Amino acid sequence: MPGIQSNAVEPTKDELRGLSTGRKLIRLAPTYGLVILMFGLILLFSILLPTTFPTMLNLRAILSDKAIIALLSLAAMIPMVAGRIDLTVGYGIVLWHILAISLQTLYGLPWPAAVAIVLVLGVAIGALNGLLVEVARIDSFIATLGTGTILYAIALWHTGGRQMVGALPAAFYAINGTFVFGLPVTAIYVLVITVLLWIALEYTPIGRYLYAIGANQRAAELNGIPTRKFVIGAFVTSGLMTALAGVLLASKLRIGQASVGLEFLLPALVGAFLGSTTIKPGRVNVWGTIVGVMILAVGISGIQQFGGSFWVEPLFNGTTLLIAIGIAGYAQRRKGAKSK
Repeated sequence: MPGIQSNAVEPTKDELRGLSTGRKLIRLAPTYGLVILMFGLILLFSILLPTTFPTMLNLRAILSDKAIIALLSLAAMIPMVAGRIDLTVGYGIVLWHILAISLQTLYGLPWPAAVAIVLVLGVAIGALNGLLVEVARIDSFIATLGTGTILYAIALWHTGGRQMVGALPAAFYAINGTFVFGLPVTAIYVLVITVLLWIALEYTPIGRYLYAIGANQRAAELNGIPTRKFVIGAFVTSGLMTALAGVLLASKLRIGQASVGLEFLLPALVGAFLGSTTIKPGRVNVWGTIVGVMILAVGISGIQQFGGSFWVEPLFNGTTLLIAIGIAGYAQRRKGAKSK
């Protein structure tokens, strides 16, 4: 399954030089269209729902609810940079949040040990995905769908279809339940990880190599880039972040059940694909992914406050995914036409 090409189509400084302010804004509008849409939705819902939408309570709810999806979107984005896709972000979180609880309640492990084991297992599954894709040469979509389905089956077997419930230490609850400056600590986690990924992808050789692999792996190999190592590393990082999201979900829900987690897969992929249509159109990027998640969060929150039914969220996510893929494809074709 071909991934998003790493050729951004944002205007260069040379293209903008000499243009009037109005023409510059017109030229930049497609690049920052989703950013403008995000702020437009915030303004619209704030005007239409002045007593419920523009409130600290709603802000906390949005940040708390979407922090895990943001982490999963960033996790899915990393292999996409290298032209791969990782579906275990949606399946893995099911098993990881269950284990984070059952290791404490069933086996009596202290919470730091339980968290460490879950993170190590996340890294191991990421490495397995990387080996399947790069060594066994299995398509990343098929490979991660297979490993993800196995993880989900293990979660069902481990729980026996029952909820994992028990007394957990207050420190474990604090991982997700703490507030910093009035905002949920999970938002701080997302911000820190976002900045670190942005620096790594935009200002280090690691990022340049991954984007080069995503654009043309054969050309990257001919230029001396050890593509196998970097692709496996991308899957390992994705696995680690998925495991971290599972720990946060366990701390938030305080119970583990196999029916929870799969609903995160679609919005996580939507956020990552939307990220390839803004800031740097045609290329998956960190801040674009965050904007994509915020579009989902703001749009769904506003619609639900208008009285939208329970089916609004999956409908919104599915529609947005189709739109995002369509825009990304158009951006790639436009880039190809310009190159020719």
